[in-house]
Amino acid sequence: MDRNTSSLVHGLSFSCQPDIIDAGKAAKLIARDYEIIVVDDGSRDRTAEVVKELGKNDSHIRLITHRQNRGYGAAVKTGMKACTKSWIFFTDSDGQFHYDELQNFAAGRSDADLVIGYRKKRMDPFHRIFVAQVLLKLWNFFLFGLTVRDVDCAFKLFTREVRDAVHLDTESAITVTEFIVKAKALGFSLIQLPVHHYSRKFGHQTGGNWRVILRAARESFTLYKQLHEAL
Repeated sequence: MDRNTSSLVHGLSFSCQPDIIDAGKAAKLIARDYEIIVVDDGSRDRTAEVVKELGKNDSHIRLITHRQNRGYGAAVKTGMKACTKSWIFFTDSDGQFHYDELQNFAAGRSDADLVIGYRKKRMDPFHRIFVAQVLLKLWNFFLFGLTVRDVDCAFKLFTREVRDAVHLDTESAITVTEFIVKAKALGFSLIQLPVHHYSRKFGHQTGGNWRVILRAARESFTLYKQLHEAL
């Protein structure tokens, strides 16, 4: 991995000052030139205030704010689009992962264009594990032929070349899946590495919201149609 440049993207909107500080410490270990991009998805907490205060003393930190809450997929797209470095690391800023494992991803990258994490042991309720490990895997396999072990694991490292090549149409819970599916279709190489998972410290999950689920299902079929029309 090129130690010169890397971007770290926080995909959610929680006031987690320690999390951002830890991100900076991890970035210094793998890159000489880095940036930390925090996407505030129209939150009502103190996210913007906290990040702006941190940014006063650290020019590496950049805040991007959505005026209204647009959802997870939109936050992911905004953060990825804002990255200017040659390598991009994407995660959620809710305390579910420890940044010290980023070194393993950088060292074990080999010649892959994407390094996708999978949770060794999910610290989630049983129903969420069942949905992700059974239903979602079957859904993604039959629609897209995707065999990634943990597509929604928010611990991903990839090149800016991949980001530039993949055009994202969705803004929902399916957005990360769309990114992986299209990257593989374009011939980019991918490896998967284990990562430890911890109970959520900040915010709340929205994956069980029926509106979120229905939108993701609708966009999944749209993506399926789009991919097959391109063949």
